Amino acid sequence: MIKTQIVEGLEVYSCLPTKKTKKLPVLFVHGAFAGGWMWTETFMPFLAKAGYPCYALSLRGHGGSHGRDHLDWHSITDYIDDVKTVVDWLGETPVLVGHSMGGFVIQKYLEHHEVPGVALVCSVPPQGLIASQFHLMFQKPQLFMELNNVMAGDYTDADALRESLFAGEVDEEMLAAWLTRMQSESHRALWDMSMFNLPNLHAMHRPPMLILGAEHDALVPAFLVQATAQTYGLSAHIFREMGHAVTHEKEWKLVAGMLRDWLGECAK
Repeated sequence: MIKTQIVEGLEVYSCLPTKKTKKLPVLFVHGAFAGGWMWTETFMPFLAKAGYPCYALSLRGHGGSHGRDHLDWHSITDYIDDVKTVVDWLGETPVLVGHSMGGFVIQKYLEHHEVPGVALVCSVPPQGLIASQFHLMFQKPQLFMELNNVMAGDYTDADALRESLFAGEVDEEMLAAWLTRMQSESHRALWDMSMFNLPNLHAMHRPPMLILGAEHDALVPAFLVQATAQTYGLSAHIFREMGHAVTHEKEWKLVAGMLRDWLGECAK
């Protein structure tokens, strides 16, 4: 069962195993334009059933967290502080799982903090957003323009949302729900991810790391996920016939299952 509470102004979802467990807790960090809600319907119940205490926060200005009125002032550093707040509240250092922007935040978090493991899911690469933006602009210029509308807070185009986030069959009710829950993103944070606050690779702690991507991801193309893996001297797993929102693709259990199996290896 999903529970929601406010921790120092931050919305935190939790989904716990039915029996006591010694398995590592998992903290999920969402991507841009979203909130902690994106993990609650799929990955959290799936991993809780496997014995992992699961938590997901909504970064400031997102979901039910504070700071909505000043969203554009929030920086990636602010989002890192939010992760630290929830980690401290947990009282036990969790494995961190980040999607898209959340993966970027986690990479920055590693500059000053140690964790038992990190999973980057369709994550913004350590080199930032520039390559992704240019790729989308040249490969899908119409979608690039439509996404600018999303950034401006216009989420009424279900077709644009479908094309940007999904590759397989899409449940229309789920898509409609995404449209109602998506929101604007901090322009300051987007600039930070573009060029102004990229990860310092020399300062980062290097825990066990899982890097996952999607074959038809329009926002963080598979070649950039591969580049992230190469940066860390690892290999990436790219899921075929999936788009950016792997948490809600029809075959999402394949992704969650790989994450579950990797978590088991992390604990050894």
